[in-house]
This record gives sequence, structure tokens and C-alpha cells, in this order.
Amino acid sequence: MTDDTAPPLPPRAHPAWVLTGFVLLVFCTGTAEYLVAGVLPQLAADVGVSTAAAGQTVTAYALGVAVGGPVVTILTARLPRKGLALSLGLVFVLGTLVTVVAPTYAWVIVGRVVSACSQATLFAIGLTTAAAAMGPGRQGRAVAIVSSGLTVATVLGVPLGALLGGNLNWRTPFLVVAVVAVAGVLILWSSMPRTPAPATGVRDEIRTLVRGPVLLAVTTTVVGFAGVGIVFTYLVPLLSDVTGLAAAVIPALLLAYGVGGFVGNLVAGRCADLDLGRTLIAVFGALVVTLALFPLVAEHPAPMIVMVLVLGLLSTATIAPLQSLVLRHAGAAPTLSLAVNVGAFNMANAVGSALGGVGVAAGLLRWGGVGGAVFAVVGLVLALLALRTTTQTTAAQATQSTTQEDHQ
Repeated sequence: MTDDTAPPLPPRAHPAWVLTGFVLLVFCTGTAEYLVAGVLPQLAADVGVSTAAAGQTVTAYALGVAVGGPVVTILTARLPRKGLALSLGLVFVLGTLVTVVAPTYAWVIVGRVVSACSQATLFAIGLTTAAAAMGPGRQGRAVAIVSSGLTVATVLGVPLGALLGGNLNWRTPFLVVAVVAVAGVLILWSSMPRTPAPATGVRDEIRTLVRGPVLLAVTTTVVGFAGVGIVFTYLVPLLSDVTGLAAAVIPALLLAYGVGGFVGNLVAGRCADLDLGRTLIAVFGALVVTLALFPLVAEHPAPMIVMVLVLGLLSTATIAPLQSLVLRHAGAAPTLSLAVNVGAFNMANAVGSALGGVGVAAGLLRWGGVGGAVFAVVGLVLALLALRTTTQTTAAQATQSTTQEDHQ
């Protein structure tokens, strides 16, 4: 097995500050992704495009993460981690500042893409560094801590954009994010130790990525998380048009959903350290049941509120177990696999939103949970296959080790 192959941080390192720096940067990259949703009208009016066109800046960012992230990871595979992390943080700041001063819509797109290209690799470095800092047997918690920056971003991204951009200027929230990201870079600069360049290269990273359990984990991420996206993307119209909740109640419920995601992520990280297989099965099983119940209770406010809160707890609970599964099989070359899996969550959001939109256009707003449950079932099957492959790999390694000992 390759559970704990990441080298421990040197004694002079400051693990708490290192984790803080990465959490801040992950929070900033995640917030930048969601900010646009809160300032779409102002952005569209300022640069002279339609609201629909302004919304494509979200697509540009998602593609930058999903496509640009792996490319950046491959190109930087042999660079020392501290210098790379700092450089990526500065690239994100630069892209965000381009967005802040962009005179035209095209420059807004450029800024968004530049910012996005840093996210996946930076996130992956944060995960491997956190795993080393937390020590053996705590990979799940390490992943959950770094990922908490992203879960907080999902809670605050849109409200922060609406609050700052609505009352001041749509560029202001991006400037605030850039300033916070600079703080994260400075924390890493002062606390993260210098380490030698990785001994592994591009071929090692690609060889790791194409391992069966890793590919299954990435596929599970896309399919399983897409089920959540089908429902969550259109949760507001579902709650207002079908459930009949008052407009004043929905923002508070969405905030509670986001807080639930933050808590669920941390709890799942702890559970993944105790028993990764049972955690994955439990999370996907609970997702299947929860999503399937949405259409059945959609017209009843009280149980619907409960379902939304439960979905909030489960929404990000797949992150720590799936990334932990990747880490277990990534050996000394985990960065590309982790970066691809980060992009897989973005891809899942895009797939879920697109399919959910098709359902809404067909008049099936209430029944989105059925489609989400189907995706969660497939995610559960893929997770079981990934775990089975994991078990077979472990048994093969144990047999090989015993054979080698017999020949000595």
C-alpha cells in the first residue's frame, strides 16, 4: 500500500500556519469561482454584454480548472513544492487583478482563465502538504481541513459578491479576494519549509493517474457529485415554485445548507481515517436515499427543509474520502491525480447543472431528485468497484512481499 508515502515536514516547519495559508488560498480560488453569480447584472452592464454572456465567465473559470489544472501540473511536475505553491498563488492574484481592472469583456475572460489555471495544482499541493503535516493515519482529516476552504467559499461566495458588488462595484469583491490571497501567499512564504524538487516526473504522475483505483475514484467524483449538482443548481426555484417557501426564508436555508457542507466535510474526513470503505458506502447510500426523497416531499415545507439540511451535510462529504482514496494509491507522484480529481468536482458541477437545466426546461423541476439519485447509485457502484480494486491491490502486494521473503 502507499497510504503514508508523503515525507513528514521538517521540524522547523509550522504545520498550523502552513495549513492556514493553504486554506486561505483554497478559499480564495473557490470564492472567485462563485463571486460572479452575485454580481452578474452589474458585470453585464459594465462591460456591455448580456447577462447570459456574463454568466459564461463562470464557465471559463470552470474550464480553466478542469483543463488548465492538469496541464499546469504536468508542466511543473519537477519543481520544488514551496516555490511552485508561492508562484501559483501569485498567478491567481495576478489573474484576479486583471479581472479587477479589465476594460472589456474579453479581458474579464482572460483574468478568469489565468486565475483558474492555478487552482487545481495549488489545491493538490495543499493536500499532499497537509497529509505530510498531519502524519500517518490522518489523511482524511488533512484533506478535510484543506477542503474546508472550498466549502466555506461555497457558503460565502455568492453572498459576498452580492453584498460587496451590489452595494459598491462588481470589481470590489474580486479586489478583496486578491488581498486575502496575498495574505495566504505571505503566510506560506514565512511558514512553509523548502524541500528538494520531487524525484518523480511527468511519466510517474501519468502512470499514477491511470491506475485502476485512481481512475475509478476520479470517475466516481464526476458521476456521484453530478447528482448533487442536478438538484442544488435549481434548488431555489424548487423551494419557491414547488415547495412554496417565502422568499425571505430561502437565503437562510441556503446558508444552513452551506454550513452543513462545512460540517459534513470535516466529519467525513475523520470517518475516512477510521474506515475509508464504510465512509464512502455510507455517504453515497445516504445520497441515494436523500435525493430520491426530494420529489416525494417537494410540496411539504417542513420535511423539505429537513431534506435540504441533510443534503447540505452530504454535499461535500464525498471530497475527503475520494481524495483519500487517490492519495492511498498515488505513491510518490500524487499531484496530477489530485489535481484531476479537483477538476472532476468542477466537471461534476457543470454536468449536473446542464442536465438539471434540461429537466427544468422539460417541466420536470420537481423530479430532479430522481435523476440525482440515479447518478448517486452509479457513484455508489463505482465506489464499490474502486474499493474492490483497492482490496485486490493490497492482497497482491501482500502476496508479493511474502514471496520475496521466502526467496531470501
